[in-house]
Amino acid sequence: MHFLFQTLRRKVGYTRKRLSRYAVIATPARVGGILLHCASVGEVVAVQLFVNRILHSHPELPITITTNTTTGAQRVAELFADKVMHLYLPYDLGLFMSRLLTKLKPRMVLINEMELWPNLIHCCWKQAIPVYLINGRMSDKSLATYTKFPRLFAPMFAKLESVCAQGQRDYDNYLALKIPPDKLILSNNIKFDMHIDESEWQTANQLSNNFALATRQLLVAGSTHEPEEQILIEAYKQLIDEHPDLLLVIVPRHPQRFDKAFSICQKSGLNTARASDKQPCLPTTQILLIDQMGLLRATFALAKIAFVGGSIADRGGHNALEPAAFGVPSVMGPYTYNNPAICQTLLDAGALYKVSDAQDIARQCRLWLENEELRTTAGQAGKTVLAANGGAIDATLKVLGLYTQN
Repeated sequence: MHFLFQTLRRKVGYTRKRLSRYAVIATPARVGGILLHCASVGEVVAVQLFVNRILHSHPELPITITTNTTTGAQRVAELFADKVMHLYLPYDLGLFMSRLLTKLKPRMVLINEMELWPNLIHCCWKQAIPVYLINGRMSDKSLATYTKFPRLFAPMFAKLESVCAQGQRDYDNYLALKIPPDKLILSNNIKFDMHIDESEWQTANQLSNNFALATRQLLVAGSTHEPEEQILIEAYKQLIDEHPDLLLVIVPRHPQRFDKAFSICQKSGLNTARASDKQPCLPTTQILLIDQMGLLRATFALAKIAFVGGSIADRGGHNALEPAAFGVPSVMGPYTYNNPAICQTLLDAGALYKVSDAQDIARQCRLWLENEELRTTAGQAGKTVLAANGGAIDATLKVLGLYTQN
Protein backbone atom coordinates (compact mmCIF):
# COMPACT_ATOMS: atom_id res chain seq x y z
CA MET A 1 0.00 0.00 0.00
CA HIS A 2 2.81 2.38 0.91
CA PHE A 3 4.69 1.56 -2.30
CA LEU A 4 1.59 2.18 -4.43
CA PHE A 5 0.82 5.44 -2.65
CA GLN A 6 4.36 6.82 -3.07
CA THR A 7 4.43 5.68 -6.70
CA LEU A 8 1.18 7.54 -7.42
CA ARG A 9 2.68 10.61 -5.73
CA ARG A 10 5.69 10.20 -8.05
CA LYS A 11 8.04 10.33 -5.08
CA VAL A 12 11.70 10.29 -6.12
CA GLY A 13 13.03 6.74 -6.31
CA TYR A 14 9.65 5.02 -6.49
CA THR A 15 10.04 3.49 -9.92
CA ARG A 16 9.69 -0.04 -11.26
CA LYS A 17 13.23 -0.69 -10.05
CA ARG A 18 12.02 -0.41 -6.47
CA LEU A 19 9.95 -3.55 -7.03
CA SER A 20 13.16 -5.39 -6.17
CA ARG A 21 12.16 -4.71 -2.55
CA TYR A 22 9.53 -7.40 -3.26
CA ALA A 23 12.05 -9.63 -5.10
CA VAL A 24 10.68 -8.69 -8.52
CA ILE A 25 14.05 -9.03 -10.23
CA ALA A 26 14.96 -9.67 -13.83
CA THR A 27 17.56 -12.39 -14.40
CA PRO A 28 20.88 -10.57 -14.89
CA ALA A 29 23.09 -11.18 -17.92
CA ARG A 30 25.87 -12.49 -15.67
CA VAL A 31 25.39 -14.52 -12.49
CA GLY A 32 27.71 -16.22 -10.02
CA GLY A 33 29.48 -13.11 -8.77
CA ILE A 34 29.45 -11.05 -5.57
CA LEU A 35 26.40 -9.64 -3.79
CA LEU A 36 27.42 -6.71 -1.56
CA HIS A 37 24.90 -5.05 0.73
CA CYS A 38 25.34 -1.44 1.86
CA ALA A 39 22.56 0.18 3.88
CA SER A 40 22.83 3.71 2.50
CA VAL A 41 25.10 6.50 1.26
CA GLY A 42 27.84 6.29 3.90
CA GLU A 43 28.33 2.56 3.50
CA VAL A 44 28.42 2.86 -0.31
CA VAL A 45 31.09 5.57 -0.19
CA ALA A 46 33.13 3.53 2.31
CA VAL A 47 33.43 0.55 -0.07
CA GLN A 48 34.28 2.54 -3.20
CA LEU A 49 37.98 1.66 -3.24
CA PHE A 50 37.28 -1.91 -2.10
CA VAL A 51 34.86 -2.50 -5.00
CA ASN A 52 37.19 -0.85 -7.50
CA ARG A 53 39.99 -3.19 -6.38
CA ILE A 54 37.80 -6.22 -7.09
CA LEU A 55 36.65 -4.83 -10.44
CA HIS A 56 40.28 -4.36 -11.43
CA SER A 57 41.69 -7.67 -10.18
CA HIS A 58 38.66 -9.89 -10.91
CA PRO A 59 36.84 -8.47 -13.94
CA GLU A 60 35.21 -11.87 -14.48
CA LEU A 61 33.18 -11.46 -11.26
CA PRO A 62 29.93 -9.52 -11.67
CA ILE A 63 29.13 -7.35 -8.65
CA THR A 64 25.65 -6.47 -7.45
CA ILE A 65 25.30 -3.80 -4.77
CA THR A 66 22.08 -3.63 -2.80
CA THR A 67 20.92 -0.68 -0.72
CA ASN A 68 17.88 0.18 1.38
CA THR A 69 17.59 3.81 0.33
CA THR A 70 17.11 5.87 -2.80
CA THR A 71 20.07 8.08 -1.92
CA GLY A 72 22.23 4.98 -1.58
CA ALA A 73 21.08 3.87 -5.04
CA GLN A 74 21.98 7.28 -6.48
CA ARG A 75 25.45 7.09 -4.95
CA VAL A 76 26.04 3.64 -6.47
CA ALA A 77 25.17 5.07 -9.89
CA GLU A 78 27.46 8.08 -9.37
CA LEU A 79 30.46 6.07 -8.18
CA PHE A 80 30.27 2.99 -10.37
CA ALA A 81 28.01 3.81 -13.33
CA ASP A 82 27.41 0.57 -15.25
CA LYS A 83 30.37 -1.29 -13.72
CA VAL A 84 28.07 -2.87 -11.12
CA MET A 85 24.40 -3.74 -10.94
CA HIS A 86 22.21 -2.10 -8.30
CA LEU A 87 19.12 -3.51 -6.61
CA TYR A 88 17.13 -2.51 -3.58
CA LEU A 89 17.52 -5.25 -0.97
CA PRO A 90 14.24 -7.15 -0.62
CA TYR A 91 12.36 -7.04 2.65
CA ASP A 92 13.73 -9.74 4.94
CA LEU A 93 11.20 -12.48 4.24
CA GLY A 94 12.37 -15.97 3.38
CA LEU A 95 10.48 -16.12 0.07
CA PHE A 96 11.90 -12.77 -1.08
CA MET A 97 15.48 -13.51 -0.07
CA SER A 98 15.39 -16.98 -1.59
CA ARG A 99 14.18 -15.52 -4.89
CA LEU A 100 16.95 -12.90 -4.84
CA LEU A 101 19.62 -15.56 -4.38
CA THR A 102 18.08 -17.84 -7.02
CA LYS A 103 18.15 -15.01 -9.56
CA LEU A 104 21.70 -13.84 -8.85
CA LYS A 105 23.33 -17.15 -7.87
CA PRO A 106 26.10 -15.27 -6.02
CA ARG A 107 29.43 -16.90 -5.29
CA MET A 108 29.49 -15.05 -1.96
CA VAL A 109 27.46 -12.45 -0.07
CA LEU A 110 29.20 -9.56 1.64
CA ILE A 111 27.50 -7.39 4.25
CA ASN A 112 29.14 -4.05 4.95
CA GLU A 113 29.38 -2.87 8.57
CA MET A 114 26.27 -4.08 10.45
CA GLU A 115 23.22 -4.75 8.24
CA LEU A 116 22.45 -8.23 9.55
CA TRP A 117 19.19 -9.70 8.21
CA PRO A 118 18.31 -13.13 9.67
CA ASN A 119 16.37 -14.47 6.67
CA LEU A 120 18.99 -13.33 4.16
CA ILE A 121 21.70 -15.11 6.14
CA HIS A 122 19.54 -18.21 6.67
CA CYS A 123 18.69 -18.47 2.96
CA CYS A 124 22.37 -18.15 2.07
CA TRP A 125 23.18 -20.94 4.52
CA LYS A 126 20.50 -23.20 3.00
CA GLN A 127 21.95 -22.59 -0.49
CA ALA A 128 25.56 -23.04 0.72
CA ILE A 129 26.47 -19.43 -0.14
CA PRO A 130 29.11 -18.09 2.26
CA VAL A 131 28.25 -14.81 4.01
CA TYR A 132 31.05 -12.49 5.09
CA LEU A 133 30.63 -9.45 7.30
CA ILE A 134 33.22 -6.91 6.09
CA ASN A 135 34.30 -3.77 7.92
CA GLY A 136 32.20 -5.19 10.72
CA ARG A 137 30.91 -2.80 13.32
CA MET A 138 29.30 -3.79 16.63
CA SER A 139 28.61 -1.00 19.07
CA ASP A 140 28.05 -1.65 22.77
CA LYS A 141 24.42 -0.62 22.28
CA SER A 142 23.90 -3.17 19.50
CA LEU A 143 25.68 -5.84 21.53
CA ALA A 144 23.22 -5.28 24.37
CA THR A 145 20.29 -5.67 21.97
CA TYR A 146 21.58 -8.90 20.44
CA THR A 147 22.42 -10.47 23.80
CA LYS A 148 18.85 -9.86 25.03
CA PHE A 149 17.54 -12.33 22.47
CA PRO A 150 20.18 -15.06 22.14
CA ARG A 151 17.80 -17.73 20.82
CA LEU A 152 16.78 -15.43 17.98
CA PHE A 153 20.19 -14.13 16.97
CA ALA A 154 22.70 -16.83 17.94
CA PRO A 155 21.75 -19.07 14.96
CA MET A 156 22.22 -16.11 12.61
CA PHE A 157 25.75 -15.40 13.86
CA ALA A 158 26.62 -19.11 13.69
CA LYS A 159 25.86 -19.10 9.94
CA LEU A 160 28.39 -16.37 9.09
CA GLU A 161 31.48 -17.58 7.27
CA SER A 162 33.78 -14.87 8.65
CA VAL A 163 33.66 -11.48 10.32
CA CYS A 164 36.25 -8.79 9.53
CA ALA A 165 36.03 -6.43 12.51
CA GLN A 166 36.94 -2.80 11.94
CA GLY A 167 38.26 -2.12 15.44
CA GLN A 168 39.20 -3.70 18.77
CA ARG A 169 35.86 -2.79 20.35
CA ASP A 170 34.02 -4.48 17.48
CA TYR A 171 36.28 -7.54 17.63
CA ASP A 172 35.67 -7.93 21.37
CA ASN A 173 31.91 -7.48 20.97
CA TYR A 174 31.71 -10.14 18.25
CA LEU A 175 33.63 -12.48 20.53
CA ALA A 176 31.01 -11.76 23.19
CA LEU A 177 28.37 -12.84 20.66
CA LYS A 178 30.12 -16.24 20.45
CA ILE A 179 31.66 -15.75 17.01
CA PRO A 180 34.43 -18.42 16.99
CA PRO A 181 37.92 -16.86 17.04
CA ASP A 182 38.88 -18.75 13.88
CA LYS A 183 36.06 -16.94 12.03
CA LEU A 184 37.00 -13.52 13.37
CA ILE A 185 39.75 -11.19 12.15
CA LEU A 186 40.72 -7.70 13.24
CA SER A 187 41.09 -6.24 9.75
CA ASN A 188 41.07 -2.54 10.71
CA ASN A 189 38.67 -0.07 9.11
CA ILE A 190 38.31 0.05 5.32
CA LYS A 191 37.72 3.79 5.65
CA PHE A 192 41.42 4.23 6.53
CA ASP A 193 42.21 3.14 2.96
CA MET A 194 40.53 6.25 1.63
CA HIS A 195 41.72 7.43 -1.76
CA ILE A 196 41.07 10.87 -3.18
CA ASP A 197 40.26 10.65 -6.88
CA GLU A 198 41.35 13.33 -9.31
CA SER A 199 37.67 13.77 -10.14
CA GLU A 200 37.01 14.95 -6.58
CA TRP A 201 39.64 17.69 -6.92
CA GLN A 202 38.05 18.66 -10.23
CA THR A 203 34.62 18.85 -8.57
CA ALA A 204 36.13 20.96 -5.78
CA ASN A 205 37.60 23.39 -8.33
CA GLN A 206 34.23 23.62 -10.07
CA LEU A 207 32.52 24.37 -6.77
CA SER A 208 35.07 27.06 -6.00
CA ASN A 209 34.62 28.68 -9.40
CA ASN A 210 30.84 28.34 -9.57
CA PHE A 211 30.25 29.81 -6.11
CA ALA A 212 33.13 32.33 -5.97
CA LEU A 213 34.80 30.67 -2.98
CA ALA A 214 38.46 31.36 -3.75
CA THR A 215 38.65 34.44 -1.52
CA ARG A 216 36.66 32.94 1.37
CA GLN A 217 37.64 30.84 4.37
CA LEU A 218 35.25 27.90 4.66
CA LEU A 219 33.91 26.35 7.85
CA VAL A 220 32.22 23.22 6.47
CA ALA A 221 29.57 21.45 8.54
CA GLY A 222 29.17 18.06 6.86
CA SER A 223 26.45 15.41 7.26
CA THR A 224 24.46 17.51 9.71
CA HIS A 225 21.31 16.51 11.58
CA GLU A 226 18.94 18.62 13.62
CA PRO A 227 19.83 20.59 15.80
CA GLU A 228 23.39 20.83 14.45
CA GLU A 229 22.67 23.49 11.82
CA GLN A 230 21.40 25.84 14.50
CA ILE A 231 24.40 25.15 16.76
CA LEU A 232 26.85 25.83 13.91
CA ILE A 233 25.04 29.05 13.09
CA GLU A 234 25.37 30.18 16.71
CA ALA A 235 29.10 29.39 16.62
CA TYR A 236 29.50 31.20 13.31
CA LYS A 237 27.87 34.35 14.73
CA GLN A 238 30.59 34.42 17.39
CA LEU A 239 33.30 34.36 14.72
CA ILE A 240 32.03 36.55 11.91
CA ASP A 241 32.98 39.95 13.35
CA GLU A 242 36.63 38.87 13.74
CA HIS A 243 36.69 36.93 10.44
CA PRO A 244 34.40 38.65 7.92
CA ASP A 245 35.65 36.45 5.06
CA LEU A 246 34.49 33.30 6.86
CA LEU A 247 31.74 31.38 5.05
CA LEU A 248 29.68 28.72 6.81
CA VAL A 249 28.95 25.84 4.43
CA ILE A 250 26.24 23.43 5.59
CA VAL A 251 25.79 19.99 4.01
CA PRO A 252 22.80 18.15 5.56
CA ARG A 253 23.07 14.38 5.79
CA HIS A 254 19.68 13.63 4.21
CA PRO A 255 18.09 15.34 1.18
CA GLN A 256 14.66 15.37 2.82
CA ARG A 257 16.06 17.94 5.28
CA PHE A 258 17.34 20.39 2.65
CA ASP A 259 14.30 22.65 2.84
CA LYS A 260 14.17 22.49 6.65
CA ALA A 261 17.88 23.39 6.89
CA PHE A 262 17.35 26.32 4.52
CA SER A 263 14.48 27.56 6.69
CA ILE A 264 16.72 27.38 9.77
CA CYS A 265 19.40 29.40 7.97
CA GLN A 266 16.90 32.03 6.84
CA LYS A 267 15.42 32.42 10.32
CA SER A 268 18.91 33.08 11.67
CA GLY A 269 18.96 36.40 9.82
CA LEU A 270 22.18 35.50 8.02
CA ASN A 271 22.52 35.97 4.27
CA THR A 272 22.04 32.46 2.87
CA ALA A 273 22.56 31.00 -0.61
CA ARG A 274 21.50 27.58 -1.92
CA ALA A 275 23.79 25.58 -4.18
CA SER A 276 20.79 24.43 -6.20
CA ASP A 277 20.16 28.06 -7.25
CA LYS A 278 23.50 27.90 -9.13
CA GLN A 279 24.39 31.51 -8.30
CA PRO A 280 27.86 32.62 -7.08
CA CYS A 281 28.16 33.71 -3.48
CA LEU A 282 28.31 37.46 -2.95
CA PRO A 283 30.83 39.09 -0.58
CA THR A 284 27.85 39.50 1.77
CA THR A 285 26.87 35.80 1.66
CA GLN A 286 27.36 34.22 5.08
CA ILE A 287 25.95 30.70 4.64
CA LEU A 288 26.06 28.42 1.63
CA LEU A 289 23.69 25.46 1.87
CA ILE A 290 24.81 22.51 -0.24
CA ASP A 291 21.42 21.02 -1.10
CA GLN A 292 22.70 18.49 -3.62
CA MET A 293 23.96 14.97 -3.01
CA GLY A 294 27.48 13.75 -3.77
CA LEU A 295 29.34 17.00 -3.06
CA LEU A 296 30.46 16.50 0.53
CA ARG A 297 34.03 15.36 -0.14
CA ALA A 298 34.61 18.09 -2.70
CA THR A 299 33.33 20.61 -0.16
CA PHE A 300 35.69 19.28 2.51
CA ALA A 301 38.54 19.73 0.00
CA LEU A 302 37.89 23.50 0.10
CA ALA A 303 37.52 23.78 3.88
CA LYS A 304 39.81 25.41 6.41
CA ILE A 305 37.94 23.71 9.28
CA ALA A 306 35.33 20.94 9.32
CA PHE A 307 32.55 19.91 11.65
CA VAL A 308 31.53 16.26 11.25
CA GLY A 309 27.83 15.82 11.87
CA GLY A 310 25.77 13.25 13.69
CA SER A 311 28.00 13.85 16.69
CA ILE A 312 26.16 16.57 18.62
CA ALA A 313 22.90 15.05 17.44
CA ASP A 314 22.95 11.56 18.94
CA ARG A 315 23.59 9.64 15.67
CA GLY A 316 26.99 8.17 16.49
CA GLY A 317 29.04 10.53 14.33
CA HIS A 318 29.84 10.25 10.62
CA ASN A 319 33.16 9.76 8.86
CA ALA A 320 35.86 12.02 10.32
CA LEU A 321 38.41 10.62 7.87
CA GLU A 322 36.85 12.50 4.95
CA PRO A 323 38.13 15.93 6.03
CA ALA A 324 41.34 14.34 7.34
CA ALA A 325 42.11 12.97 3.88
CA PHE A 326 42.23 16.55 2.59
CA GLY A 327 44.41 17.79 5.47
CA VAL A 328 41.50 19.59 7.15
CA PRO A 329 41.29 19.59 10.97
CA SER A 330 37.85 18.89 12.39
CA VAL A 331 35.63 19.11 15.43
CA MET A 332 32.98 16.64 16.54
CA GLY A 333 30.46 16.40 19.33
CA PRO A 334 30.44 13.78 22.10
CA TYR A 335 28.59 11.07 20.13
CA THR A 336 31.19 9.16 18.11
CA TYR A 337 30.22 5.57 18.86
CA ASN A 338 29.81 4.62 15.18
CA ASN A 339 33.57 4.93 14.63
CA PRO A 340 35.19 5.12 18.07
CA ALA A 341 38.61 3.79 17.01
CA ILE A 342 38.87 6.22 14.10
CA CYS A 343 37.86 9.18 16.23
CA GLN A 344 40.17 8.22 19.09
CA THR A 345 43.11 7.83 16.69
CA LEU A 346 42.43 11.27 15.21
CA LEU A 347 42.01 12.76 18.70
CA ASP A 348 45.30 11.29 19.88
CA ALA A 349 47.04 12.71 16.80
CA GLY A 350 45.62 16.21 17.32
CA ALA A 351 43.64 16.16 14.06
CA LEU A 352 40.25 16.14 15.79
CA TYR A 353 38.86 18.00 18.79
CA LYS A 354 35.74 17.18 20.78
CA VAL A 355 33.17 19.92 21.35
CA SER A 356 29.81 20.02 23.08
CA ASP A 357 28.15 23.30 22.10
CA ALA A 358 28.42 26.46 20.01
CA GLN A 359 30.86 28.07 22.43
CA ASP A 360 33.25 25.12 22.18
CA ILE A 361 33.06 25.15 18.39
CA ALA A 362 33.71 28.89 18.21
CA ARG A 363 36.63 28.63 20.63
CA GLN A 364 38.43 25.91 18.67
CA CYS A 365 37.69 27.48 15.29
CA ARG A 366 39.00 30.84 16.51
CA LEU A 367 42.23 29.16 17.60
CA TRP A 368 42.75 27.58 14.18
CA LEU A 369 41.71 30.66 12.22
CA GLU A 370 44.13 32.87 14.11
CA ASN A 371 47.06 30.43 14.02
CA GLU A 372 47.64 29.04 10.53
CA GLU A 373 50.63 26.96 11.62
CA LEU A 374 48.57 25.27 14.32
CA ARG A 375 45.75 24.58 11.85
CA THR A 376 48.14 23.21 9.22
CA THR A 377 49.82 20.93 11.77
CA ALA A 378 46.45 19.56 12.88
CA GLY A 379 45.41 18.97 9.28
CA GLN A 380 48.65 17.19 8.41
CA ALA A 381 48.19 14.96 11.46
CA GLY A 382 44.98 13.64 9.93
CA LYS A 383 46.72 12.71 6.68
CA THR A 384 49.45 10.97 8.70
CA VAL A 385 46.82 8.91 10.53
CA LEU A 386 45.41 7.72 7.22
CA ALA A 387 48.83 6.77 5.89
CA ALA A 388 49.73 4.85 9.06
CA ASN A 389 46.53 2.81 9.36
CA GLY A 390 45.93 1.50 5.86
CA GLY A 391 45.77 -2.14 4.84
CA ALA A 392 42.19 -3.09 5.72
CA ILE A 393 41.23 -3.74 2.10
CA ASP A 394 44.17 -6.13 1.59
CA ALA A 395 43.32 -7.95 4.83
CA THR A 396 39.67 -8.28 3.82
CA LEU A 397 40.46 -9.49 0.31
CA LYS A 398 42.71 -12.19 1.78
CA VAL A 399 39.85 -13.45 3.95
CA LEU A 400 37.61 -13.56 0.85
CA GLY A 401 40.26 -15.36 -1.21
CA LEU A 402 40.33 -12.45 -3.67
CA TYR A 403 43.67 -10.90 -2.82
CA THR A 404 46.12 -10.32 -5.65
CA GLN A 405 49.35 -8.34 -5.67
CA ASN A 406 48.93 -4.83 -7.12
